[in-house]
Amino acid sequence: MAVDRLLPTQEAEDLLALTREIADKELATRVEQHERAETYPDGLFATLGEAGLLGLPYAEELGGGGQPYEVYLQVLEELAARWAAVAVAVSVHGLSCFPLATFGSPAQQERWLPHMLAGEMIGGYSLSEPQAGSDAAALACRAEKVDNGYRITGTKAWITHGGKADFYALFARTADGPRGVSCFLAPGAADGLSFGRPEEKMGLHAIPTTTANWDGAVLDAERLLGAEGQGLQIAFAALDSGRLGIAAVATGLARAALDTAVAYANERTTFGKKIIDHQGLGFLLADMAAAVDSARATYLDAARRRDAGRDYSRQASVAKLVATDAAMKVTTDAVQVLGGYGYTRDFPVERYMREAKIMQIFEGTNQIQRLVIARSLARG
Repeated sequence: MAVDRLLPTQEAEDLLALTREIADKELATRVEQHERAETYPDGLFATLGEAGLLGLPYAEELGGGGQPYEVYLQVLEELAARWAAVAVAVSVHGLSCFPLATFGSPAQQERWLPHMLAGEMIGGYSLSEPQAGSDAAALACRAEKVDNGYRITGTKAWITHGGKADFYALFARTADGPRGVSCFLAPGAADGLSFGRPEEKMGLHAIPTTTANWDGAVLDAERLLGAEGQGLQIAFAALDSGRLGIAAVATGLARAALDTAVAYANERTTFGKKIIDHQGLGFLLADMAAAVDSARATYLDAARRRDAGRDYSRQASVAKLVATDAAMKVTTDAVQVLGGYGYTRDFPVERYMREAKIMQIFEGTNQIQRLVIARSLARG
């Protein structure tokens, strides 16, 4: 179902049209094959990079697309409406570029950022650890200063594109305490770096999620981003943007489920009429549509605040909470609309429902989002 969008410029209109064309040709035609076989879509991210879709929200002088965040998020929504796993990986890539683009020195940016934003190098975000997920201050992976840089020792977890990415935004402890975490631009291959077996996930099968084991790998000193001890500041600033990315992805996923349910309800007949014309079913679809539209409006409000240079941390948490809860409900309702067929792999709604669940967990669980929102309210 086409979305009637209010875009700020003709350039944005053209960009969304290009995104739909690429998504229909490159994503929609391959998603079922790769998700069922759990195989990686080789070459796909190079295609997205060549189209300019992997660096959209970053300044043109840095090698990006110079697009406002409200446009970038709508691109993510279009990608997610065809293939959620790929859209998540695109969002994570953008998140992984954030530390260098925002806190890196001009020399660091000149060396690496154009390749990253062009999609020549694909990124992963390496913050979580087995014992430290949403509690980022509890991470234990250490970066010990040595003569030629930093020796990294420890285990990171839940890395999207783990083992496939060309670089990682890596957070490791250079000192004790909450101000002892630092951020590094780590290479995707290094002596002393290995990756665990990909997690056997409920959904998002085509993109691997792994642990990373750092066994004394040494990073050059020039790979430190920002100052020592600035890591959590960088991580939390990046996560505000990342939460908006996941909100947009969740909205696209919910929209795909709604579109499938509406199409089925317009074709299936019972008691002499299409099931969409039965009030009980029609009202369920109406609630699904309201949830999708509300999710989009919520992430766009937060994005416009970000584009205007205003504080948007609470709004990012609201958007992530609202959109991912909506995706879980809408995908579940889509299965209900299709009845027994919804529970089979003959239709994609069972996959949508499995994929929606993780949206409520990563980039900070929805319980963490409620905590962020409540603390914001307490501050007044």
